[in-house]
Amino acid sequence: ERIWISGTTATHGRRAIGGADAAAQCHFIIDKIEGALQSLGGRLEDVVRTRIFVRNIADWEAAARAHGERFRDIQPANTLVQAALVGEEYLVEMEVEALVGA
Repeated sequence: ERIWISGTTATHGRRAIGGADAAAQCHFIIDKIEGALQSLGGRLEDVVRTRIFVRNIADWEAAARAHGERFRDIQPANTLVQAALVGEEYLVEMEVEALVGA
């Protein structure tokens, strides 16, 4: 089964999480994605592709480092690009593709 999760930001309710810390936002986003995967019968280990969008290119290393900490052993294909995100409080947005049972 293929699962796509897109447009994931560091949001809890109506509040942005992580402030001006791109790594903190990235960790929160990955936790959120992991929860969504689990609710659909998947696991973080099922992720085969990730895409990271950063508002400021200066945040690429912090986002990549946070991504690497969580996906080090999984090693999905990854793309990281700079993009104009909706909502100035968001520094990072992520999407993933997962294959469950592959």
